[in-house]
Amino acid sequence: MQDRIPGELDYPLDRRIGKRSADRIAQQLGITTVGELLLHVPRRYLERGELTPIAEIPFDEEVTLVARVQSNNARRMQTRKGMIVEITVTDDAGGSLGLLHLTFFNGYGAQKDLQVGARAMFSGKVGVYKGQLTLTNPNYVLLADDADDEEEAKRPIPVYPATAKLTSWDIKKTIDLLLDTLQAERLRDPVPEQIRSREHLMPLAAAYEALHRPADIQEAYKARHRFRYQEALVLQTALARRHAFTALQDATARPPAPGGLLDTFDAALPFTLTGGQGQVGAELAGDLARAHPMNRLLQGEVGSGKTLVALRAMLQVIDAGGQAALLAPTEVLAAQHHASITRTLGPLAEGGLLGGSEQGTRVTLLTGSMGAAQRKAALLEAASGSAGIVIGTHALLAEHVQFADLGLVVVDEQHRFGVEQRDILRSKGRHSTPHLLVMTATPIPRTVAMTVFGDLDVSTLAELPAGRAPISTYLAPLTDKPAWGPRIWARAREEIDAGRQVYVVCPKIGDREEEPGTELALIEELPGKPAAQRNQRPLASVLETMERLQELPVLAGTRMAMLHGRMDAADKSATMDAFNRGEIDLLVSTTVIEVGVDVHNATMMVILDAERFGMSQLHQLRGRVGRGGLHGTCLLVTNLEPGHPSRERLDAVAATTDGFELSRRDLELRREGDILGASQSGGRSTLKLLRAIQDEKVIEKARTDAQELVAVDPDLLDYPGLNEAIDAYLNPEKEAFLERG
Repeated sequence: MQDRIPGELDYPLDRRIGKRSADRIAQQLGITTVGELLLHVPRRYLERGELTPIAEIPFDEEVTLVARVQSNNARRMQTRKGMIVEITVTDDAGGSLGLLHLTFFNGYGAQKDLQVGARAMFSGKVGVYKGQLTLTNPNYVLLADDADDEEEAKRPIPVYPATAKLTSWDIKKTIDLLLDTLQAERLRDPVPEQIRSREHLMPLAAAYEALHRPADIQEAYKARHRFRYQEALVLQTALARRHAFTALQDATARPPAPGGLLDTFDAALPFTLTGGQGQVGAELAGDLARAHPMNRLLQGEVGSGKTLVALRAMLQVIDAGGQAALLAPTEVLAAQHHASITRTLGPLAEGGLLGGSEQGTRVTLLTGSMGAAQRKAALLEAASGSAGIVIGTHALLAEHVQFADLGLVVVDEQHRFGVEQRDILRSKGRHSTPHLLVMTATPIPRTVAMTVFGDLDVSTLAELPAGRAPISTYLAPLTDKPAWGPRIWARAREEIDAGRQVYVVCPKIGDREEEPGTELALIEELPGKPAAQRNQRPLASVLETMERLQELPVLAGTRMAMLHGRMDAADKSATMDAFNRGEIDLLVSTTVIEVGVDVHNATMMVILDAERFGMSQLHQLRGRVGRGGLHGTCLLVTNLEPGHPSRERLDAVAATTDGFELSRRDLELRREGDILGASQSGGRSTLKLLRAIQDEKVIEKARTDAQELVAVDPDLLDYPGLNEAIDAYLNPEKEAFLERG
């Protein structure tokens, strides 16, 4: 029987450091236990003998730095009582100096402590006053130039993620207190001894000491490596355990039925499946034929044919007497799926209707904006089983939505749903757990898939079907190439005159009450205004862009419309239908057209203020053009100055159409702490030390170890430390993020 006595790391902080200090840490950092604080990893380490380059200090952020006092002056305030102490610090003992100005109001202690030549560690928020970098009332700690002993002089200083009200050295003092009183004999190591020995990892107590009080920087790196592996092992074991648990659940087997609906559909296809579609289709068919629930992630490039593969899986389930539900994130996408699947099935989507196939089924749409009569009819078709395929939005999750025999749940763009929503739909299976297929068009590097979707089997479609034309992507930097502005719209007119259609995408909808701006320098230049001032324009909005484009002579006579999320559902549907039919030449839209929209005649997309979108989102958006065998063009329009960090992201998108390469590049360029969804929760990063791209080998090794541990001991009864770490690491919120697949 596993020992249930709380481990040392489970103890509430207030029982170790007192309620007042514990409350302060909980309020500022959200940390409540000994283990959580000991894993509050230093952001970096400062060498005691080195000064921080002031030129590298980020503006408007909380910083911690080591510097030397160059001057110390005090003066009386003119408008009120008291004095101001003004300190100048430098980052070098001679030569070219970097200067930082410190201001202390009534800083009697600072005036006394910070004498010229003193070295100290300062912490505060960097601002600018009269063109100079400043810290106002920073916290500080004096550092001796000559430590009492050589060992102490070599010790690096940990710098922790901190707040204005809880400094880095406040955190260090508390952690030092914990380490001094830590009962090492009560620690249960999450890493099994045999793995620790093989990997030459520090014991747990020694690793905590080396992480927070390293003798030298190499020792700190060894401790970080140990905790990086520990994090990977805990995460992968949690996923492996969940995967094993799912495999033990019961599901109704849905084997292929020769001569059934799927065979009839395949025989009528006017094209041959790609090799990838055939291979993934076989994987899904095998999963569905088993008496345990399929849990599979289907990822693929934009336009790789994921929906067709999913549809064939739905038809196999229908042949076996079940129903399939497709959950889409927006009404526009749900309607697109309904229209596309109905059109693809043809007579097979009219089962029981005059002119329909005898083998056919019905495809039903259920959304929140439907009228009462439509909704009632859709609910009846789902509950009676006459609809083999039910497509809908969150409306599918309502309590009164019932199915006759739900056998397969398909979730499109899973990152837009919470785990609770997916589970609600899956719980509507009457007899057993339905099979699950999760689809995403955002390509995921292998290690990211292992980290985020480790409890799912992953299938990948990388091959594009025949007829998909290449998409050329160009950066349109209007600040350094203003002449490109008018040319963009002339180019759009050329495409329209050739009988094609154009998307214009904006980052916001815009309100009529907003002051009319001049955000679109590509439409009209602003004579006499410097570039820096032009770049302060508001973001391009759908409403204002629509008005301005209607006034452009080069687009005179063009049939235009707009589409955004604030429109009435019926108007949105009517607009997309009209665009589909070719009755609209130019559609000004928000990102509601990001996924699923399939207009074969659309060949050009102009994305305004493109830097406001993520790299994966830009890749998704441009995938809306070139879908009908016609060459696609995407223009990424930006007013950013050359050298801006976001220009690098745009250059990367323009440089490749390989979504997997782009996804890796995206993770390398941005902080990836939200990889498990922490950004959605507003909480701190779920990944502390682990980085999905950089730590690929660590993740793979930990995954293999985790699978072997779970295969032998599914409940981890022989590994109480690992069990304990999983419970602490995966609180309910984080566990939900892991389950988002």
